[in-house]
Amino acid sequence: MARFKLTIEYDGTPYVGWQRQSNGASVQGALEAAILAMTGETVTLRGAGRTDAGVHATGQVAHVDLAKDWRPAVVRDGLNAHLVEESVVVLAAERVADDFDSRFSARGRHYIYRILDRRPPPALDRRRVWHRREPLDVEAMNAGARHLLGHHDFTTFRSANCQSKSPMKTLDRLEARRVGDLIEVHADARSFLHNQVRSMVGTLERVGLGAWPPERVAEALAARDRAACAAVAPPWGLYLVGVDY
Repeated sequence: MARFKLTIEYDGTPYVGWQRQSNGASVQGALEAAILAMTGETVTLRGAGRTDAGVHATGQVAHVDLAKDWRPAVVRDGLNAHLVEESVVVLAAERVADDFDSRFSARGRHYIYRILDRRPPPALDRRRVWHRREPLDVEAMNAGARHLLGHHDFTTFRSANCQSKSPMKTLDRLEARRVGDLIEVHADARSFLHNQVRSMVGTLERVGLGAWPPERVAEALAARDRAACAAVAPPWGLYLVGVDY
């Protein structure tokens, strides 16, 4: 058996999420079908992160074991040939050691959340940004974000369906940057709780609008109560952009 690391880009709009499910098409399912078509093998592809329905990726990582030790370029190009009808592309394939695990070997995960804060709605980026008609104050958002940096109990920013054993996480970076009409919120950590990034962005949006003072973010964190969080930002603005090993 040969283990391959795949770096993957996808538009999450048509999918129920990364993970294979019975209620619709998934990114994992599309890739596994491509592997079957290329190699004749029925495999289980394991990803670095289980992105939700509508969430996108420019740097998702997965690993798979194949019976034949293919050249990596052949794996990449062969899979893409069977993904032409899907919104999924394999950017790179690499031969890795048998103990490499896309999820458990990861040392860091990087997300970007994109907000378009202009009055006209997007034409080209519909379902790829969160559209807000009112301008947001990036400096205020960053003042609020600083309260979340470090090692904390993130129960407030955790989905009720989160399966993590502990709400304790270390947030290495949470920073909003303006790029024209776009605001990009960068979030870096070794790992995240379910819906943590979207929950934090939804709260920072309140701060950016002036509806919350930045200090209220610290109060929400300290509450350790899901009810203290603002509304969760929609999935279509979120991108998994990289995984460190």
